[in-house]
Amino acid sequence: MPKKTKYRKQQTGKMRGVSGRGNSLEFGEYGLKALGRGYITSRQIEAARKAIAHYTKRGGRLWIRIFPAKPITKKPNETRMGSGKGAVDHYAVLVLPGRVLLEMSGVTKEMAGQALLRASHKLPLKTRFLMEK
Repeated sequence: MPKKTKYRKQQTGKMRGVSGRGNSLEFGEYGLKALGRGYITSRQIEAARKAIAHYTKRGGRLWIRIFPAKPITKKPNETRMGSGKGAVDHYAVLVLPGRVLLEMSGVTKEMAGQALLRASHKLPLKTRFLMEK
């Protein structure tokens, strides 16, 4: 979650188009690219990070290229319609197709492939393994 925001709540917005930025490897040798669109929560990012750290035994270097800065609100269960917008429930990031989610270096190709595959199982989008040319 962000340290400080200008506004506590945000409107939902649209999920149109493809990723115009963050769509190529910048830091590591291997990466995980999103093929679908949707929201990824901070918990899902953390689960993917843990899966990679566990598989690589904390070897190599990992870059998380997305940050959950969008507040998602939710009204309590069994609440009638109206009476305003709900309280902030969690934070998420909107991911469009083509966005690089994670990058790795300092490990073998096989280890990076397996680690990123395990991470992709924790994410709600279809992804693809990327390699530096």
